[in-house]
Amino acid sequence: MPLSPLIRFGTSTWTYEGWRGQIYQRQYAKTAFARKCLGEYCQYLQNGKPLFRTVGNDSTFYRPPTANQLRHYLNQIPDDFEMCFKVWEEITVPRFAQHARYGAKAGQPNPRFLDAELFNELVLTPYREARFEPHTGPFILEFQRHGLTSQEFCTRLDRFFSKISRGFRYAVEIRNAGLLGPDYRKVLENHGAAHVYNHWSYMPPLLQQHKRMVERFTAPFTVIRLLTPLNMNYETAKKRAAPYDAIVEELPQMRKETVALIKQSVEENRQAYVLVNNRSEGNAPLTIQALAASFWNSWQIAKSPS
Repeated sequence: MPLSPLIRFGTSTWTYEGWRGQIYQRQYAKTAFARKCLGEYCQYLQNGKPLFRTVGNDSTFYRPPTANQLRHYLNQIPDDFEMCFKVWEEITVPRFAQHARYGAKAGQPNPRFLDAELFNELVLTPYREARFEPHTGPFILEFQRHGLTSQEFCTRLDRFFSKISRGFRYAVEIRNAGLLGPDYRKVLENHGAAHVYNHWSYMPPLLQQHKRMVERFTAPFTVIRLLTPLNMNYETAKKRAAPYDAIVEELPQMRKETVALIKQSVEENRQAYVLVNNRSEGNAPLTIQALAASFWNSWQIAKSPS
C-alpha cells in the first residue's frame, strides 16, 4: 500500500512512554529514552515502508534549539525525513499570559511580538549552523487566542513575512476563528505561507476552515494538525487520552475531512504534512495508520474506471 511521496505523516512529538511495545521495541535507560528514541521512531515500518516521514517538535515553542541539539537529531534521522518546528513563543505571543513561568513578564505586552530581526538571528541561525535546512519542514507559527483585530494582526504578519529569510517554509496556525477571511488569506498567499488546518477545541471543523479560505491552498504545501476533539478543552482531552496507548474514541468526521484535504493537496501536486497529537483520539500512531488506509482506499476508488 505505497502512499504518494507527497504525503508526510508524523506525530506531534515522539517521546511517549505509552508507545513502548507499539513503536518502541528497544530497551532504553529511563534517562536516555527521550534523547535516543527518535531514530527508532523514524524506522517504524508499515507494509515495509516508513510510516513516519516527518514529526512535530513542540519543545521549540518554549526556546529555540541550539545547533548542537539539531546535530543530535541529524545523527538519528534518515536522509528523507523532515521535522516541523514550532516557532519560539517570544515571536508569536502578543501578550504574555498570567502564568508563573513568565515571571515579571506575566500579563505584559510582548515588545518582541513578530520581531523579524530577532527571528532571523536567534531562531534561524542554529539551523544554518547545523546544516539542518534539508530536514526542516515548514516552521509553524502558532498564535494562541488574542485580542488583536484582524487588520492589526494581518498588517503585522505581513510586515514580519516581508523581512524574514525566504530560505525556509512557513505555516500559520491561528486559534481565533474570526481571523479566517480574505485579509488573512491574502497575506499568506502573497508570501507563499500555508494556513495550518488545525482540529482544535474551539476552531471550526477542518473543511469549514477550508471553505473560509475559499477552498484554495495558499502555499506549495499543506499543513494539517489534529490536536484535540472539537468543543473539548485541553485538560479534558489530556485526561481522556492518557496514557496514550490506545484509541479511546474515533473521530470519523475529523478523519474524513483530513483525507479530503490530503487528497486535494496531492491532486494539486502539493506536499501534505499531517501531524497528529495523541489527544485527538488517544494514540497518534494508530490514527495515522487509519488515515493512511482511508486515503489509500479513497484514492483507489477515485482512480478506478467507472
